[in-house]
Amino acid sequence: MRAAPLLVVAALLCTSGTARAGDAARGKITFMQQCSACHTVIANTRDSMGPNLFGVVGRKAGSKPGFVYSDAMKSAGFVWNEAKLAAFVKAPADVVPNSNMFFMGISNPTQAGDVAAYLATLK
Repeated sequence: MRAAPLLVVAALLCTSGTARAGDAARGKITFMQQCSACHTVIANTRDSMGPNLFGVVGRKAGSKPGFVYSDAMKSAGFVWNEAKLAAFVKAPADVVPNSNMFFMGISNPTQAGDVAAYLATLK
């Protein structure tokens, strides 16, 4: 009879305080619905209204050759990682004020994290 309470405590310890990793499969769907009008994600294809995001993780913000970025993005001073992408997808203007990204963001943090997880798979 003591095993059930211990299992509940163990489950809570395993989930509390840890960030849920994004779901790349769900992120791909959200990306296609909300981001693909302006961004491409296929290797070696041209930019669209926004830069091609294939290989964005590990790239310095505002540095993709051939794309004309805002001064704000060029001087952002960070390298894209999954956490930074999730924050940017959620609220672009909060991460890079005065960029040319005319998108209010995906307010649902789970969906934003899923999109970031999807983008992280594109290498």
